[in-house]
Amino acid sequence: MTQRIFMLGASGTIGRATVRALLARGHDLVCFGRPGSGEGSPADRAGAASTRLQWRHGDVTDPASLARDGFRGEPFDALVSCMASRTGAPADAWAIDHAAHLHSLREAQGAGARQMVLLSAICVQKPRLAFQHAKLAFEQALIDSGLGYSIVRPTAYFKSLSGQVQRVQAGKPFLVFGDGRLTACKPISDDDLADYLAGCLDDPARQRRVLPIGGPGPAITPREQGEALFRLLGRPPRFRQVPVGLLDGIAGLLAAAGRVLPPLAAKAELARIGRYYATESMLVLDAASGRYDAAATPEHGRQTLFEYYARLIGGQATAERGEHAVF
Repeated sequence: MTQRIFMLGASGTIGRATVRALLARGHDLVCFGRPGSGEGSPADRAGAASTRLQWRHGDVTDPASLARDGFRGEPFDALVSCMASRTGAPADAWAIDHAAHLHSLREAQGAGARQMVLLSAICVQKPRLAFQHAKLAFEQALIDSGLGYSIVRPTAYFKSLSGQVQRVQAGKPFLVFGDGRLTACKPISDDDLADYLAGCLDDPARQRRVLPIGGPGPAITPREQGEALFRLLGRPPRFRQVPVGLLDGIAGLLAAAGRVLPPLAAKAELARIGRYYATESMLVLDAASGRYDAAATPEHGRQTLFEYYARLIGGQATAERGEHAVF
C-alpha cells in the first residue's frame, strides 16, 4: 500500500539506499535536509526518474523550520529517519540524535503519521558515550509516544570496516587492536539494511519492536577481515598490533587539556568512541551473561563484506567511510 513518507537523513549513504528501497515499493517521499543537500546529489539521482520524490530544505534542529519548510501543514502516513549526528560529540549528539528527532516526531504526529521507522545503532546496548545516551533517550520517547514504531539497530556497516583497503593495497600492514580477536560483528550492506528498513513499514512482525539486525554469514573479527583482504590481494597477511591502552592515553590527555581548551574535550570524546569500537563487539548482548552472542544476532540480506572488499579492490565500488570508523 502506497504511503506518504517524511524522511530524514536521505542524503547519507544508507539514506540514499533507503530512498531507492522506498521508491521501489511505490511510496511517495518528501526528504528534508540542509540547504543544498539532496538535489543534484546521488540521493536525488536515485529517484530522478520518479515524480514521487520531493526535496525540501531547512534546519532540522529548528522546530519552526521543520514545520514551515518541511511538513508545511500537509498529511503524512509515516516518518522514516536515517539521520545521525556526524561526529558523536556530546553537543552534536544531543542536538541531532535526540532533540531534532524529538521535534520531528512531534511534527509527524501532528501531520497524522501512524508510525516511525528509526535507524539507531546496536552499540546502545552498552551505553558509555554521549551519542549512545542521546539515541537511547529518543528511542524511549518514541516508544512512549503512542506512535507505531520500528527501532532498527544494525551491527556494523561495510563503509566503516573498509578504511584499511587502500592502506593494504599500498603494501602496509593491517592494523588491529590487541591480537585482532577482541571483537566481532555481522556487517550489513547499505542496500540490505535499506531493504530491511523499508520492509518495516509493511511487516507487522517488525512493528512496535526494537530490532537488532546484521548481514548474512558468521560473525567476523578484525583479524579475519585482514586475512580476507590479503587473500583477495594474493599477498601473505601482515598485521601490526596497536595496544588498546594507546587510545586510553590519548583520551586521558585530551580530556585533561579540554579543561583549559574546550574544543579538546570534544576530541577526547572521539578518542573514547574509537576505544569503544576497538573493544566492544557489534552483536546482540546477552543481558544475563554480559556476553555478546553471535548466534542470537539476526541476519538479513545477501551481500557480504568480503564481496564488497573484492568490489573495492576491483574499482567497482567506492567506500564513503563513516564518522565513527576506527581506521
